[in-house]
Amino acid sequence: MSIDGGSEGQRLDNFLIKRLKGVPKSKIYRIIRKGEVRINKGRCKPESKLRLGDEVRVPPIRLDESPEKEIRVPAGLIQTLNENVLFEDAELLVINKPAGLAVHGGSGLSFGVIEILRAARPELHFLELVHRLDRDTSGVLMLAKKRRMLVQLHGMLQSGRVNKIYQAWVLGRWPKHKTEVTAPLRKNSLKSGERMVIVSQDGKPSETKFDILYVGDGHSLVQARPITGRTHQIRVHAQFAGHPIIGDEKYCPDEALKLYKEKGVRRMCLHARALELKWPDKPMQRIEAPWELEDSPILRT
Repeated sequence: MSIDGGSEGQRLDNFLIKRLKGVPKSKIYRIIRKGEVRINKGRCKPESKLRLGDEVRVPPIRLDESPEKEIRVPAGLIQTLNENVLFEDAELLVINKPAGLAVHGGSGLSFGVIEILRAARPELHFLELVHRLDRDTSGVLMLAKKRRMLVQLHGMLQSGRVNKIYQAWVLGRWPKHKTEVTAPLRKNSLKSGERMVIVSQDGKPSETKFDILYVGDGHSLVQARPITGRTHQIRVHAQFAGHPIIGDEKYCPDEALKLYKEKGVRRMCLHARALELKWPDKPMQRIEAPWELEDSPILRT
C-alpha cells in the first residue's frame, strides 16, 4: 500500500485498523510486533508515523471474523446532505447538519452524518469529523477530507482559533445583564441510566458568552458563544441561567415542552449558526448556516 496525502502523518496501527476491515486489533498488533508488516522494507512499530510515498507491506491475512455488513443509506438522506453543503474544497467539507440526525452511528443507530457522506462520496480515501454536534442540534459541521487538515483544525480548536457561534430560542425574557455563565459542568448518570450534565463545583471549568438578539412573549432568541467545549454546555448553562432551551428533551420542563409542541415547535431550538476560522496563513474565514427558526412566525411574537 502506498501512502498518499490522506494518510500522511497517521500512526501505522491506526492506518491498518482502518484499512483492514474485519481484522481484530490484536492480530494487527501481533503481525507488527513479529515484523511481518514493513515500511519501505524495514521493520516498524505501531506508533511509527507514515510519510508521503511510504510503501507499507502487509502479509496475506486470513479473517477470523465475518466482514462488516454493508451499511445501506437511504438515497433521500444522501440528497439532503448534498443539498446542505455550505463550503467545500480539496481538504475541507462543511455542511448544515439537519436536526435529528446524529453525527455518527452507534448506540442503536445504523448510520449518521459521517456514514452517509462516506457512502455518498466513495472516491474519498479519507473523511473524518472535525468536531461534533448533538443529535438534535442543527448547523455548521466540519469534516476533513485530508488528515493534515484534521490535525490542523484540531490544533486550531485547542488554541482558540475557531469561534463557534450558536443561536437558541430559550424560555422567558433573557436579562440584559446576563452576558456570561461560568458554572462548572460534570457528566452524570441517573438511576434510569440516562446520561445528563449537571452544574457541580467538582465539575470542569466552563464558560459561555450570551447576547440577546430578540425578546418576545415568554421567550427570547439569544446568541451563545462557548469559550470552553463541554458536553451539552450551552444547554446546561441556559438552564442554569433560568432560561432552558425550547424543545430540549433533557433540560426543558415537561410543561414547556408540551406547550411549544402544541404551537408547532417540534425540535430543540439550538443551532450552530456560524464558525469563524482564524487560519495561520490566510484571512479569517466565516462560514454561516441559515436557520429556519431564526425568523419563525411562531416564535417572533
